[in-house]
This record gives sequence, C-alpha cells and structure tokens, in this order.
Amino acid sequence: MRLTDANLLAALPALGVERVAGASLAERTSLGIGGNTDLLLIRKHESLPELVCRLRAAAIPYRFIGGGTNLLIPDGELPWIVLQLARRDPDIRIEGNFAWIDAAADLGRTVTTCAKRDLGGMEGLIGVPGTVGGALRMNAGAYGTQIGSYVREVEVFRAAAGKIETLRGAEISFEYRHTSFAPDDIMLAVKLELPSKPFLEILQGIRICNEKRRSSQPLNQKSAGCIFKNPPGASAGRMIDELGLKGLNVGDARVSDRHANFFVNAGHASAADMLALIAEVRERVRKAYGVTLENEVIVWNE
Repeated sequence: MRLTDANLLAALPALGVERVAGASLAERTSLGIGGNTDLLLIRKHESLPELVCRLRAAAIPYRFIGGGTNLLIPDGELPWIVLQLARRDPDIRIEGNFAWIDAAADLGRTVTTCAKRDLGGMEGLIGVPGTVGGALRMNAGAYGTQIGSYVREVEVFRAAAGKIETLRGAEISFEYRHTSFAPDDIMLAVKLELPSKPFLEILQGIRICNEKRRSSQPLNQKSAGCIFKNPPGASAGRMIDELGLKGLNVGDARVSDRHANFFVNAGHASAADMLALIAEVRERVRKAYGVTLENEVIVWNE
C-alpha cells in the first residue's frame, strides 16, 4: 500500500516519523518472507497517538511490526501500511534491581547489558531473536525462563483508546506464549525487576543456553522459531519428528532437519508455501495423535 494523503505525508517529519516507500518486509522478517508496503519508522514514542489518529481519520489501514522474528507475512503488495518503533539507540536504564527498557531494544543485548550489572534471571532468553516488545507480546520463554515473571510495569500505546498508558505487572496476564494485551496494543517500554547474580554465574548460564541452541536449532537458516505451541504435557516438535516429517517440504518451505518444530525458508519460499506446509503438518499430527496444534508463529491474514 502506498501513502498518498498529502496532509499526512507533510506531517510526518514533525511527528518524528520516517517513511520508507515500498519497503520489502521480506528483508525485515527472520523468515525472509513478506510483501511490500510503505513503512513508517517511528522515532518518537510520544507521537504514536497523533499518528494513529491521523491514519484513522484518513481511513488508512495499518499494522505494527516489531523485530519480525515470529511473523509470517503475505506476499505481494500488502493492503496496509506498517508501523515500526525505530529509535536509533533504544534506551536501557538500570537502577538497583530495576531495569527500564525501550520495547525496541534487542532482547539479546538487553540480557547481556543487565548481566554486566550483575542482574540475571533471563539467561534462557539470550538466543531468542527479536525485540523486548515482541518478547513481552508473546511472553517469550526458554529453558525455564519467561520474561513475564520479571515484569513490573509496561508502558503501552492502547490503540483502542488512542492513548499511552502504564500498566502494572499485576494487571497483565502472562501465560504460556500468551498475554492479555489487546491485539492492537503497542508496547513502548517495560520495567523489569531482576535478581542479583554474579556476572560470571550469569555468563556460564548464557554459555550453556547458547550451546543447547547451537546443537538443536537451525540457527544458520531463515526461520521464525517454533511454528507451533507445545500442547499441554506434550512436545509439538517430538510429535512431528516421530511422524518422520523432518525434511518435508512445500516448495522452499521445509521442516528443519535439526528441529522438527522449526520450519525454514530453504531458498525462496512464499507465504503460500509456508502456510501449506503448516496446514499439512498440523493435519498429519491431528490424524496421528488427535491433537490440533496451535500456531506460535503469528500469521498476518489478508
């Protein structure tokens, strides 16, 4: 979609918004899949309410993208423009056991920055790609760690109300790969309370988690992480593996040979290829185990 509203285009610089015309979202997602649209890079969080108000007044549909690491976007010309937080130097501020972090900050950088101040607890998240905002949205977790356990406050733009609010951690439900944020909420910043740990102890935990990932995940291939959520008391990857589906492909969309719950873009996979592979694997698991797997990857449907 192309922005053609002259008044809105003229207002963007004063709002601290940069327009990238006809941006390829395939270049901004870890799957390497996605169509083209105008992208608005938001440098000032405080401008979001006015920007969204102007978009709505002009009847311009929009969606929001974070780090693009858990996302499957359609191909071709997209029917929405896309918004993305894009501070040039996302802030991480630490006082005692509290860390105030911009949602646009890289999750891995956040873990290591906190570790250097002897704040641990998030070692398991070191290899999870994407931004802090995306981690909050999905309550990212690995190796016994979930980010929601440490959340004390979240600054969020609530699109439905058209304003920025600060939510206390107790007001937010954090469950397995799910939170109570509304679909159109945009996380801006978070306050975490982290336990004190010696830096060398944290570093050892980080090394162990990195070794586990390198030995079990296709880190050198384009993927969106786990495609399916684990059903209660079971492992989606184990069921897919037991069915002998590693290597199954539709076009260049392929079930990873290394981790059966990772589907990779082995070349030039289209969104249609990946969706067809997801549907095929889900149906085979349903027939074999009587379990309907739920997506962990977020799919933008037209």
